[in-house]
Amino acid sequence: MSGEFYDASVEKMGRDELMALQSRRLVSQVHRIYENAPFYREKWDAAGVHPDDIRSIEDITKLPFVRKEELREAQERYGQFGRLATAPRETWAELHPSTGTTGRQVGTLWTKGDVERITDFTARLLWMQGVRSHHVIQNGFSLGLWVAGIAVHYAAQRLGAFTIPIGAISAEKQIEMFQEWRSDVFFATPSFGVYIAKRMADKGLSGKDIPLSLGSFGGEPGAEVEATRRLLEEGLGITALDIYGLAEIGPTMAAECGAKSGLHWTEDHHYVEIVDPTTGEPVPEGKQGVLVITHLTREGTPMIRYWTNDIARLDTATCACGRTHARSPGGILGRVDDLIIVKGTNFYPAQVEEVVRGTPGLADEFRLRIKDTGAGFVDCTLVVEVEAQGEATDILTRLRRAVKERIGVTLPVETVPVGTLERTEFKARRVIREKSSA
Repeated sequence: MSGEFYDASVEKMGRDELMALQSRRLVSQVHRIYENAPFYREKWDAAGVHPDDIRSIEDITKLPFVRKEELREAQERYGQFGRLATAPRETWAELHPSTGTTGRQVGTLWTKGDVERITDFTARLLWMQGVRSHHVIQNGFSLGLWVAGIAVHYAAQRLGAFTIPIGAISAEKQIEMFQEWRSDVFFATPSFGVYIAKRMADKGLSGKDIPLSLGSFGGEPGAEVEATRRLLEEGLGITALDIYGLAEIGPTMAAECGAKSGLHWTEDHHYVEIVDPTTGEPVPEGKQGVLVITHLTREGTPMIRYWTNDIARLDTATCACGRTHARSPGGILGRVDDLIIVKGTNFYPAQVEEVVRGTPGLADEFRLRIKDTGAGFVDCTLVVEVEAQGEATDILTRLRRAVKERIGVTLPVETVPVGTLERTEFKARRVIREKSSA
């Protein structure tokens, strides 16, 4: 833990050596899981695959995907961890359920060993982003049972930094703590960061009035959307970087370095695939598809080929920072279930976000209102807030033109008064799906 690297032997490991490590860990993992988790044993038996068939990381495609619906169904039927837990009871340390925003919460188990590993690779990611022992970290990720904030807290302690575990409380309190405790590193969702910057501006404050220098933003796409990054950096006076996690896999398993060249994966602990959303087959490197993640070292409730529903791409070239682990340029590009198809054109909300937040005269929030018109067709209306009312006509003309150039289709635009669209301390929900009244 010195200089640019937290652990250079891991972060600069050659690709062949890294794949050999992944192969050893996968082979060990599938044998342990088959012996201890009826969920996987029955699933793999039904698919006609046995752990002895897995001899290297390349054999991972023989194993079936695991989807969140299966986890939810197993836990509804069998309770607690749904026969996925693979570690002895005496090793259990923490429960971390998903948020349950789209159904029953899915419980995940961390053993004592899991806590140690999660703490260590999260500390590695924070170090890569520039966090050091002299920093004051204001952790604005949600805390409690939900997974977002706890790993950052553990990692900050590992690095020896002074930490304020404030959680996702009000913007006003966050600003007050910036000023009183001289916080210089901030963790939050990008939506919350943008909202705080707006509240500061309303108070006549700018980034020059607070000591922040670095922000790490996750929990939703956005930090690598350049228009959103610009709002964060200019509004808070920081360098804004991306960090990624999800409850079923872990809170923080990928992050962006100072080169801003995409999310760096912790490939010694997680095997990352990008597959075609329809066929499930691997896509060529650099092409976008569904992100699939496998735990190589998780003990509690390991996920093998977990279908995240997130859209990303993969690049295995060495980064300008010198790290060799694969990256996802642009971060998370969207979610499969957020894909919008209008007049045969596919796009994601993040593409619209880039346009809205890059259009002067508009407030930073927006909504996409989707109405099912039947026969597989939808109407999509873009809802925005116009700050410069005297220039509304010109602003909306530029907006419509920019949207058409960015996504390839013209969207109807509706305006509402500034402040109408909810700002949130947690994940923003910008897609509103309505059913036709017909």
